[in-house]
Amino acid sequence: MSPKTYNSATSDKIIVLFDGVCNLCNHAVNFIIDRDPSQRFLFSSLQSEAGRELLKKHQLDAQYLDSLVFIRGEKVYLKSTAALHIARHLSGIWPLCYIFIVVPPVIRDFFYDIVARFRYRVFGRSNHCRIPTPELKSRFLL
Repeated sequence: MSPKTYNSATSDKIIVLFDGVCNLCNHAVNFIIDRDPSQRFLFSSLQSEAGRELLKKHQLDAQYLDSLVFIRGEKVYLKSTAALHIARHLSGIWPLCYIFIVVPPVIRDFFYDIVARFRYRVFGRSNHCRIPTPELKSRFLL
């Protein structure tokens, strides 16, 4: 299977944009894939052409690299809200995490921003964006 490009055929999927050179973000993508048996999620790095196109489409800065971005249809969520919406769609007990949506975003994002600020120092950084395995290429947008 070959990688997909964003178009109307993929617009019904949940799209997760992530920092492709962040080791923590790459681990998060693996975590999501492992808990997404129905393959609802598509992925793209924020640095990719598709990622930049989606950021532009949703009026976000193309240099925006400090957050997961959750896109479903025309709805876009960032930071902790994106993470909670992702958890809501995973298998297992992870949807229970969505209860934290009642915590005000300013509080949730405070902690999210701390992790984001130190993610490269703690988890490391790759010199290049994630390259999906042949089995997973159909889950990634170019």
